Amino acid sequence: MRTKKINNNKPRVLAILGTTSAGKTNLAVQLAAQFNGEIVSADSRQVYKGMDIGTGKDLGEYKVGRKKIPYHLIDIVSPKSQFDLAQFQRKAFEAINNILNRGKLPIVVGGSGLYLQALVDNYRLENVKKLSPERARWEKMTAADLFRLIIKKKPDFALRLNNSDKNNVRRLARYLEIIETDGVEKVGRRESNYNFLILGLNWPDDILRRRIIQRLLVRLEKEGLIAEVERLNREGVSWKRLNDFGLEYRFVSKHLLGELSYQEMVEKLGVALYRFAKRQKTWFRRWEKQGTKIYWVKDILGAEKKIKKWFDSGKLKIK
Repeated sequence: MRTKKINNNKPRVLAILGTTSAGKTNLAVQLAAQFNGEIVSADSRQVYKGMDIGTGKDLGEYKVGRKKIPYHLIDIVSPKSQFDLAQFQRKAFEAINNILNRGKLPIVVGGSGLYLQALVDNYRLENVKKLSPERARWEKMTAADLFRLIIKKKPDFALRLNNSDKNNVRRLARYLEIIETDGVEKVGRRESNYNFLILGLNWPDDILRRRIIQRLLVRLEKEGLIAEVERLNREGVSWKRLNDFGLEYRFVSKHLLGELSYQEMVEKLGVALYRFAKRQKTWFRRWEKQGTKIYWVKDILGAEKKIKKWFDSGKLKIK
């Protein structure tokens, strides 16, 4: 494994990653308050308006005392609209540059591996050809069939896709289009314009499982996850579209449609969330093997220590 060289003269961007229920938002907010930062969400579902509880936006956490922490790329499109990787990358870079221009620290936070890598590894997405003769045919296929095609053509790329990607027909068709017209290689890494410090939160599997179940029960019994899914459907988000969003939205939809009892929903969703977290861990390990340095921290003290060292290495003052 060859670790990437870091250019200390480039603008600094902090990234915080981890599995679902790892505590990324809370850590990011605390660090933003201390280091004059603003948060850029790298979550493939938090971009959608009204999808708050199921995606874990936790917007109430974006403050420390009376200080509100600004955030970006949350609640920017309708859940009835499509939002792909190229759109995310473009808007994320715009947000990062905006934050830097105001003398603040951008803090990218998320667990969507492909979205994080599109930023850190600076995927070339803006020049990818937009149309393939096969696009219309692909969009008539099922998500499962499309994902099998991607596995056959580019297995390494397929393994990077998160649950939301794997169940979104239009997004999978777009990825196939990229593979067929330009190739994933041309969508791969190029030199970044930023000096990224990547911090990771990790929990032992037994603790992670408990955190996932506890968080799920809070969302269901106290925060109103089921009511959120009902509202989204009333507002015109189809059951199929909700199913495409996966995890919470898929299983709660099945419960509301009478396909699962409440207890069955809780049990199956808990298992699905844990399996998703395990896939996220696998993705992060694979990224490390590709040469990306992730500094794993246990708490805010470890994060603060690493960030201060990172700032000192470039003789950059913390405002």
